[in-house]
Amino acid sequence: MAEAIIIGAGIGGLATAVRLACQGHQVTVLEAAAGPGGKLSQFVLEAEGQGTYRFDAGPSLFTMPQRVEELFQLAGVEMAPYFQHQRLADVCHYFYPNGKQLTAWADPTKLAAELEDKLGEPAANTIAYLKAAAHKYDVVGDLFLHRSLHKLSTWTSPAALKAYPQMPWLGLMSTMDEVNQKAFRTAEARQLFNRYATYNGSDPYQTPGLLTLIPHLEANLGAYFPTKGMYSITEAVYQLAIKLGVKFQFNTPVQEILHSDKLVTGVKIAGGETLAADIVVSNLDVHPTYHRLLPHLPKPERVLRQQRSSSALIFYWGIAQSFPELGLHNILFSADYRTEFKHLFEWGTISDDPTLYINISSKLKPDDAPAGQENWFMMINVPNNTTAEGGTQDWDQMIKTARQHIIQKVNKMLGVDIAPLITTEHILEPRSIEQLTGSYQGSLYGNSSNNRWAAFLRHNNRHPKVKGLYFVGGSVHPGGGIPLALSSAQIVADLVSEQS
Repeated sequence: MAEAIIIGAGIGGLATAVRLACQGHQVTVLEAAAGPGGKLSQFVLEAEGQGTYRFDAGPSLFTMPQRVEELFQLAGVEMAPYFQHQRLADVCHYFYPNGKQLTAWADPTKLAAELEDKLGEPAANTIAYLKAAAHKYDVVGDLFLHRSLHKLSTWTSPAALKAYPQMPWLGLMSTMDEVNQKAFRTAEARQLFNRYATYNGSDPYQTPGLLTLIPHLEANLGAYFPTKGMYSITEAVYQLAIKLGVKFQFNTPVQEILHSDKLVTGVKIAGGETLAADIVVSNLDVHPTYHRLLPHLPKPERVLRQQRSSSALIFYWGIAQSFPELGLHNILFSADYRTEFKHLFEWGTISDDPTLYINISSKLKPDDAPAGQENWFMMINVPNNTTAEGGTQDWDQMIKTARQHIIQKVNKMLGVDIAPLITTEHILEPRSIEQLTGSYQGSLYGNSSNNRWAAFLRHNNRHPKVKGLYFVGGSVHPGGGIPLALSSAQIVADLVSEQS
């Protein structure tokens, strides 16, 4: 079997390592950082006199656990000693500026009743919407998420033939907001379901209505919590890869991907050393992959010019109090959602009234914070690291101002001044996201999905001209987020198997 090198130990790279090792390849993972995980990492903050707070640094929502389970099934290894998770009874707590609050229950019938009781949204509307979301996923899920879109066989497959007649009714020609305007009577319900555009860093007023299938993954199939925290996903797949014989070299940045006569030959690492390989898979963002690692190959300019997704500003706070009205996942909505997205994608600025997302893992994993306290992952969506005119923002001032607005908003909605409760703080923002993870401009999901052709404009998982060169992770097909990165690994492994 072949020698395979994977550049990057993000969750996509780790899953690819497992899959290629199961095919019998000799796999080495080269990672510039000191450990695995990429965005899916963790860290600990200590507050003097208070104790320690553990934080999952990146993704905080876990859906489609079968994408992790199948890695263990493929390897013939029991998953339980490595990884365990629980299904959530309630997915998210929502707070509106007008004082309305609701709990998004994981049961669709219970969720529909909650929206009717708290918002006045007829339950039948929610039931019909989630049924339609499930149907859209059934029609296009396999086609778009589990197959390469750059192969003729994909478009002549039974899945494609099933989808073609139904395309006019799947929302491709509408926006997510337009679909939700027709589906729901209340502005609050429309705002709730418009929020799902942010799951891939996009704008509900631009992204295609087909993406209204996203709520199906959470509301119908369920949301989960890893019992040891989100980082345990990374740790479990990493340990599985080691068990399968995968070799890891950390603190090892790659300088160049080597190729000759349209055939990949290996990589050059820091210090000029070359490592031979028959297969090279880049888990690095596709933009720096081409500009830094493939300097002599033509760039796929049409792909690289696509609008990038939004980024995030995250305050990791130790909070010296417990708030029973908050859950694991919490959303404090803005009063003007449309304007908030104009700030993100048109003006390159941060709204004075941003929607807040608060993740508190200590709600389900109490040892993540001292007794009676909480670890707040306080996030707002922000533009990536470039203005509408192509320049850069004054992030230091923007962060300072945003922090003030965030605290004011939390104080108003919770009726408590949280500023003196913040015992420790760490900040992650577009510049540091790019520096730490290689995500171009700090965008979290590669390209945005703000046009109906976005899915087709993500980079191929296989280089069209250099045999043995592949791409995995959130910046390529099928997209960003844990489930899609894991699907990307499956697609790459299938392509490698076909070419072997």
